[in-house]
Amino acid sequence: MKKNINVEYRALDLSDLGSSLFKKFNRYQETNRVWFKDKDQFSLKVDHFVEEWNDEKKTSILLELHNCVRSGGVVIGALVENGLVGFANVEMEFFGMNKEYLELPYIHVSNEFRNCGIGKKMFELCCQKAKLMGAYKLYIAAHPSEETQHFYRAVGCTFAEEINQTIYEKEPLDIQLEITL
Repeated sequence: MKKNINVEYRALDLSDLGSSLFKKFNRYQETNRVWFKDKDQFSLKVDHFVEEWNDEKKTSILLELHNCVRSGGVVIGALVENGLVGFANVEMEFFGMNKEYLELPYIHVSNEFRNCGIGKKMFELCCQKAKLMGAYKLYIAAHPSEETQHFYRAVGCTFAEEINQTIYEKEPLDIQLEITL
């Protein structure tokens, strides 16, 4: 765990979402085991792969964050010395039978800043923002890696009571989670 880092957390606006935002952001994740659903039961299995974002992927995500802000959603940034080390966002589109869910599509911490509490703090801020936006629940399609699932369990997430088919179909291997706000 890094010591003595001063992290600034704030909502990012369109002027913050410039082309250099992700310049030093290191989305590297090595996965060795994943959770998967077989019938109605979840289990762990060995599955080794590495994910890294190239410039094209970063540009694509930046456009999604622009659209989020433009449509009334929120993007939370975690900054160290004015450089982005983490971000998360909440979309402003209600769904579910009772229109009580908002989605948390992204929450990422740059590899070298993980395990410092940054993800947990951004998650708390997104929950607060979603509640202020009128949501009763936050919906997360979470990466199936053992570490990612551990994070979501640690912050209080449970399996989603309602599955959003549109979100599910984007990445069917993700685990659909929620948290009541």
